[in-house]
Amino acid sequence: MSKKIQIGGKPTARPAPAGNADEWVSKRAAPATATAPAEPAEKMKRLTIDVAESLHRDIKRKCADEGVKIADVARELLREWSRKS
Repeated sequence: MSKKIQIGGKPTARPAPAGNADEWVSKRAAPATATAPAEPAEKMKRLTIDVAESLHRDIKRKCADEGVKIADVARELLREWSRKS
């Protein structure tokens, strides 16, 4: 005994949206511009450090509470340290 399966027909095409693409492009809102970086664009170098798990957890929690990125905090601390005499 063989089982017969029927395959449905092609799905219908979506109706075209009202108007045309050129009109939509010309009337759409301009994209929001990104804010300029605080410093001039300089080639970045990756710095990898090892820290204790508990220290990482504390840093991550504090950064999350303050709404800042760990990398931004680390960069600022290193910048301040490098400027000390």
